[in-house]
Amino acid sequence: MKKVVKKQLKGDEFVSTMNKIWRFLQARIKEILIGVAVLIFIVLLYSGVRFIRAQQVRKESRLISQLLELRSTLSAKPENLAALEKAAGGGKYARLGHVLIATFWVERGDLEKAKESLGKIKPSPQDFIYFQSQDLLAQVNAMQKDYDRAIAMYTKIEEAKPKDYCLDAVLFHKAEALEAKGSKPEALAVYKQIQEQFPQSYYGYDAAERARKIEASE
Repeated sequence: MKKVVKKQLKGDEFVSTMNKIWRFLQARIKEILIGVAVLIFIVLLYSGVRFIRAQQVRKESRLISQLLELRSTLSAKPENLAALEKAAGGGKYARLGHVLIATFWVERGDLEKAKESLGKIKPSPQDFIYFQSQDLLAQVNAMQKDYDRAIAMYTKIEEAKPKDYCLDAVLFHKAEALEAKGSKPEALAVYKQIQEQFPQSYYGYDAAERARKIEASE
């Protein structure tokens, strides 16, 4: 008898608990549904953002490929220059377009047009493209025998200590400008600096050769 009563009490307790849960759900149904809706919205939003980003990356990749492909055809088809300018547009990769166009004008020997293209690049953000444009602009100045301006630009890049640009290349070009200017002791010091800081790089090896030639000529 006791077992039957105990079992019945447990059953009543279970029913009572379930009723309490049901009453709680009924009272809070609106809040629960809102919470579930918000959670679903967040999940969908996160998935949507990831999808948009993936699409954007693919779109940007196609644009970069288009810019590089157009640049590679300019030697044979200079008329594609207008298409390159249009493709670069005024968006995120306009800076890359200006650099590519500048390299074309350098190749053609029109240094003023190269400087005009590079002059369109704003100083912010100071990313790889920016420092590449400044390196190229300094090289153009050196080609025009404006060595002081070129050296000043290389020094400015060096002082900025860019993390995503090849500092050994910048130092090598600076040393070349110093050597062309006739400042051989200063050029030698920079070549040796490259040897010490970048011994295993291409420029490190070339700097060692240049340093030996300067020392042999003294």
